[in-house]
Amino acid sequence: MRVAFIVTHPVQYYVPLYRRLAARPDWNVRVFFSAHGGGATPDAGFGQTVTWDVPLLDGYDSEVVPNVARHPGTDHFWGVRNRDLAVRVLNWRPDAVVLTGYAYASHLAALWQISAAGVPVVFRGDSHLLDRTADRLWPLKRPLLGRIFGRCARVLYVGRHNRQYFEACGVPAERLAFCPHSIDVARFAEPETRLSDEALAWRRELGVPDDTLLLLFAGKLEAKKAPIELMETVANIADSRLMLLLAGNGALASEVGRRASAHPTRFRVLPFQNQSRMPMLYRMGDLFVLPSLRDETWGLAVNEALACGRPVLVTDHVGCAPDLVQQPANGFVFPAGDWRRCAEILRDTLAAPERLVRMRPAARAGATAFDAAASEAMLVAALEPLRRPSR
Repeated sequence: MRVAFIVTHPVQYYVPLYRRLAARPDWNVRVFFSAHGGGATPDAGFGQTVTWDVPLLDGYDSEVVPNVARHPGTDHFWGVRNRDLAVRVLNWRPDAVVLTGYAYASHLAALWQISAAGVPVVFRGDSHLLDRTADRLWPLKRPLLGRIFGRCARVLYVGRHNRQYFEACGVPAERLAFCPHSIDVARFAEPETRLSDEALAWRRELGVPDDTLLLLFAGKLEAKKAPIELMETVANIADSRLMLLLAGNGALASEVGRRASAHPTRFRVLPFQNQSRMPMLYRMGDLFVLPSLRDETWGLAVNEALACGRPVLVTDHVGCAPDLVQQPANGFVFPAGDWRRCAEILRDTLAAPERLVRMRPAARAGATAFDAAASEAMLVAALEPLRRPSR
């Protein structure tokens, strides 16, 4: 079976799935990048140019389609424009095309052109309805999205909130298929002993006492992820055993650094950490926190933290919460913006910190269900009925 993927650029979370599919003897896979082929890339959220230090182009066939946008970028609709994206894909003669994301000029055009040519298009996205109350344009968007998804032979949803979104857009149940957001769990889970030893050494190097309950925030320091509010919550808990480590960069980096300097016994700050360091970084913390207020379609850092055996604390506006967080087995969920409830959970945890250690096996087990192997199996099951008869 010949399957083409259209995605803007190499994404570290998708690459393990591409490699697994490319290794199948019964599949032929090619990924078409519509924006760029990786390398040093400006990242507005991190406020810096990012070059991932893990290979993103090995193990599968790919092609970069020239992006002729006047102002190229993956942060706006007209930032991805390709003169011949659909032509290149159709010339490869696929049985099916998996399209990731519709919010780009070329992706919408490719969807119409490829489906009009009789080749089934399978859409994969991760939007949800959690932030729709603040979106006054939603009543206008919904029928338009219904038309877009109506061109698709299958629509892949990554979790419960995402499925509800597609259902609200009118996608019938028979065209929906589950294909979860996943990671290469093994890269984060093993070798456990070496990674744990290195994490402990790093933690001590930062001057974190061994009896400290260390919270970890890792990601973009931006308002929607609420790092400042999390710092205020921690500072207001009068227990010296509680510390917060913030790792990342972004628009709030200066404010985070200023507050950390004012409370040196409660906070530690690290700059942006690349992919190869993340398995150690997650193990430095006793509890991973993702306190996002909005625009958190999934939260793949939660997958990674769980794979490292660390329980998680997330808000109910983190898309993966109902799928990955099984309270109280492997983590906790609190209402977005409810810092009083967040503080209550942290105080309860301080009263019995050994509970977090007992939660680690359940954390690892939860991550395994969202390994790239699971996404592979479900994607194959969804696409095999679209296989063309013998050519």
